Amino acid sequence: MAILKINGENKIFEKVPSTMKALLEFLNVDDATVVAEVNGQIIPRGSFHNTILQDGHNVELIRFVGGG
Repeated sequence: MAILKINGENKIFEKVPSTMKALLEFLNVDDATVVAEVNGQIIPRGSFHNTILQDGHNVELIRFVGGG
């Protein structure tokens, strides 16, 4: 078992998704609508596929939605 803290909440995984891209796919989040931060560092959208996640990482996801 592994734990990622996502938006301040501990989430338990049988296995941590290997990359930010894999995490977003697991969570059904469109990577075009999110800003991601891992351990205090903003991750450029173009780096989601090679940003490695590990047990204990702190992930912040901020989603943008349109409206009026």
